Amino acid sequence: MNEKHLEQMKNGKGFIAALDQSGGSTPKALALYGVTEDQYSGEEEMFDLVHDMRTRIITTPAFDSNQIIGAILFEQTMDREIEGLYTADYLWEKKGVVPFLKVDNGLDAESDGVQKMKPIGDLEDKLKRANERNIFGTKMRSVIKEPNPESIKAVVDQQFEIGQQIINADLVPIIEPEVDINSTDKEKCEELLKAEILKHLDQLGSDDHVMLKLTIPTVANTYKELIEHPNVVRVVALSGGYEIEEANKKLKENNGLIASFSRALTQDLNVKQSDQEFNDQIGKAVNSIYDASIT
Repeated sequence: MNEKHLEQMKNGKGFIAALDQSGGSTPKALALYGVTEDQYSGEEEMFDLVHDMRTRIITTPAFDSNQIIGAILFEQTMDREIEGLYTADYLWEKKGVVPFLKVDNGLDAESDGVQKMKPIGDLEDKLKRANERNIFGTKMRSVIKEPNPESIKAVVDQQFEIGQQIINADLVPIIEPEVDINSTDKEKCEELLKAEILKHLDQLGSDDHVMLKLTIPTVANTYKELIEHPNVVRVVALSGGYEIEEANKKLKENNGLIASFSRALTQDLNVKQSDQEFNDQIGKAVNSIYDASIT
C-alpha cells in the first residue's frame, strides 16, 4: 500500500470525484453530456467517447489535489491513457489525486427490499491488475430500499466478505451500501445499516483499513461513530440523485463527511462547451462540492 496515498485519504482536505460510470450507466452519462446514442455505434465507440469526456474533466485546471483528493475509475479507464500515462499514474503524478477502481459487476435483481451485488467472478484478476496499475483502493455498490433487518444484514455481510479479499490484496475497499433516497423509511434503513456496519468494523484486524461510501443521512451526523472508528480511513457521501445544490446543503450538515459525487459533479457539463466554458463549469462545481466537504 502506498503510504502517501493513505495519508492523503485520511487527512487530506477535499472530496473524491466518482468517474466510474460503467457499461449500463454510460449511455445515460453521455446523454447528460450532450452525446446521444445515435452519435456512436457499438460499445467500443461509446467507451472511446466516455474516455474523452473523462480525460477532458481530469485535465482541467480545477481537477487537482487542492480540492480533489481521490478519483474512482471504471475498469476500462484504468487500462487507458491520458497524455501518455495510464490514467491512475496521470492522476497521481500530474494531479496529486489518489486513484480508486470500481470492481463490482452491477446489481442483482431486487429481493426483500435490497439489491445485493452480482457475483464478482473476476475479482482476483481485477485486484492483481489494480496493483499493477498503482491503484490505492476499490469501490463496490449495493442498494437498500426497505428497512428489512435480515436483508440489510445480508448486504453488509456481502460487502465486508468481499472487502476482506480486497484488504488481503493490499488495497483499501470502499464499502458502498447505498440507501435509496426514495426509500419509504430512509431513516430506519440508516439506523439498521449503521448497526450492521459497526459490528463488522469491530471484527477487523487492527491493520485492516476500509472506507465507507454512504447516502447522506436523514438525521445529520448519524454516521459520526463510523467516521471516528479506528479502522475507517474516511467516510464519503454519494449524491444519490440529489441535484448539486441540495446534495451540498445536506452534506454541509454532516461534520467530517466528505463528498464522492458523480452526477452532481458533471451535471452541467456539455460536449459543445468551449474549453473556457467547460473549465469554468468544472471549477464552479468543484468549489461548491469542496466547500460542502470541509465542514
